[in-house]
Amino acid sequence: MPANLLIVDDERHTREGLEAALEDQYEVYLASNAEEAFNLMEAESFDVVLTDLRMAGKSGMKVIDEALTKSYQPVCIMMTAYGNIETAVEAMKRGAYDFMTKPVNLEKLEIMIARALRSKNLEKENKVLHERLDQKFSLPGIIGNAPALKLVLDRVKLVAPSKAAVLLEGETGTGKELIAQSIHQNSPRAKKPFVAVHCAALAANLLESELFGHEKGAFTGASEKRIGRFEAADGGTLFLDEIGEIDASTQVKLLRFLDSKSFERIGSNKPINVDVRLVCATNRNLKKMAEKGGFRDDLLYRLNTITLNLPALRERKDDIPILLNHYIKFFAQENELPPAQLAPDAVSALQAYKWPGNIRELRNFCENIVVLHQGRIVSEFDLEPRFVTDQTTGCENPAQVPTGLSMENNEKRLLHNALIQTKGNKTQAAKLLGISRRTLHRKLLQWPELDCNSKAEKDDTDT
Repeated sequence: MPANLLIVDDERHTREGLEAALEDQYEVYLASNAEEAFNLMEAESFDVVLTDLRMAGKSGMKVIDEALTKSYQPVCIMMTAYGNIETAVEAMKRGAYDFMTKPVNLEKLEIMIARALRSKNLEKENKVLHERLDQKFSLPGIIGNAPALKLVLDRVKLVAPSKAAVLLEGETGTGKELIAQSIHQNSPRAKKPFVAVHCAALAANLLESELFGHEKGAFTGASEKRIGRFEAADGGTLFLDEIGEIDASTQVKLLRFLDSKSFERIGSNKPINVDVRLVCATNRNLKKMAEKGGFRDDLLYRLNTITLNLPALRERKDDIPILLNHYIKFFAQENELPPAQLAPDAVSALQAYKWPGNIRELRNFCENIVVLHQGRIVSEFDLEPRFVTDQTTGCENPAQVPTGLSMENNEKRLLHNALIQTKGNKTQAAKLLGISRRTLHRKLLQWPELDCNSKAEKDDTDT
């Protein structure tokens, strides 16, 4: 889309002449004085402001001052018939990009504007790249060797260079945003913005404004114009997480964008064209939603040009030790703590666990382990009961005694399993083991970590 250019000059012939020379390349707006310029800058965002120095009323210096207070700062170029070194230096101090004397040489002006815009775009790209590098939880890559994950990554390599919309399906916590970032980073858009919007986190009226922006006064509380995420992602990738949560009105506007590559801000009827690659994600079955009328069929057809299904962590059991090792090291470094070590029995228990929260749950577990077990070896006995509960019966059999353990460890394991099966009820655990409550309490004093691990501690008087 062409850059917006504001020309401010109190000489009608000058500003109209500049408009005629530049309107083929830019979207040109005209102001005859500083006040008109201020009003235009309130209503519109400009890439370039070209202003005369000496005008009736406020000078061009004031125009530059005002322009540089905007969140989207334009490139400012000063024009004057009174060209001298002092004026040029003052304009540069105020933040002007360059300086040109009148009468304006149009060829030189066009070159100056083009150079200024290139410089501004490079600055914007560098800012975006630095922000990505500085992200608190930025990771070196997607971890794992499971066949189901490799299939997804192979398809990412095929999909990334294209312009096709991509739909990512998978349970919560399976790494959909990380895959979306991978698609962006491996595409020709990698140097442009990657903008993420979590649709489920916003109310319907807020989501529409967040995506498409709004004009000043478009609704109660709209005290200034807002640039939406579609404009912010121009040239890059827009990631819409939990796309199944958007309301019918936003679905219509999204469909229109996919058809025309344009949209309108709330409160405006002026189409805005942008070049945005759309990647969406959902943990819901959009096809079933469409059958029940909860999601538009035509929008679903446009979104799922390419669909990638992300495997749940329970389908990648061989990757669990790799992920545990990676995230324990990661959080140890982040918290400046010595990394905890998982004993083989703990790793086995964690591989058997179903991980309903997927990688997000595993990350939280690793951070917990790093903080609470600084540099120590973590055995199965140190894990919360949910991690060692049998996945088919809901509890381990306390009568099963594993081989290869000392008498003390066998006794400790039996006590641990009894507490799991009775959900922490000490009286019932003692009965299950055939020992007195006093003996059980003495054992818990010997192994206090077992008492701490009981989830639902109950008073003995409960039974």
